[in-house]
Amino acid sequence: MSASPVIAPVPGTSGRSWAYATVSACVGGILLGVLTNLLQGWLPGAWNQIVNSGGVWSVAAFAAGALVARKTGLSTAVVAGLLAESGLVVGYYGYAEVGRDGMGSLFAPLVWLGMAFIAGPLFGAAGFGWRGTSPRHRVIGLAALAGVFGTEGIHYAWVLHYAPQAWACLALLVLVPLLMGRTHRERVLTLLTALPFSLLAYLVFYRLILTTLLG
Repeated sequence: MSASPVIAPVPGTSGRSWAYATVSACVGGILLGVLTNLLQGWLPGAWNQIVNSGGVWSVAAFAAGALVARKTGLSTAVVAGLLAESGLVVGYYGYAEVGRDGMGSLFAPLVWLGMAFIAGPLFGAAGFGWRGTSPRHRVIGLAALAGVFGTEGIHYAWVLHYAPQAWACLALLVLVPLLMGRTHRERVLTLLTALPFSLLAYLVFYRLILTTLLG
């Protein structure tokens, strides 16, 4: 007969955790969407594009996945990332419609909402992987976050010719692994993985998807 105490699960605990995580991600995404719209009006010159970039928006989904990683499973992190990214689109264009001169055609909001349904789950899973115990998952998750800034840097440098913004994004490509990696080996592997991620994401997202959709 075992003397170890039997720990019974608390009914509804997992359900409450899931609800709290998903609602928080959605509300946080909407608020950040409003904030990015406001910051576009406050920041000078081409810097106002930084807050509305795919890299900055992907941080929300990554953070949502990372924050729920220790309390819930991968599926919740994926949903939280989806809701955070979708909330950003809703908050951004909702404020444009109510607080500004209107968002215009529904085409652009629908395109970015479609992108959110792809990027949100991916970066939610990346945040979950980064908070996990598997070294491989941590490297891949963090490389995805660093790589999206590398992608933005390529776009700013080669297409828009905004040199300061390009250097800022490329600096984040390096700083994310250095500051968020747990060991020296993990930092090096993350940076080496993020470099091809950056180029691949640029070719797929900017050169293929956006060119096809937006011309």
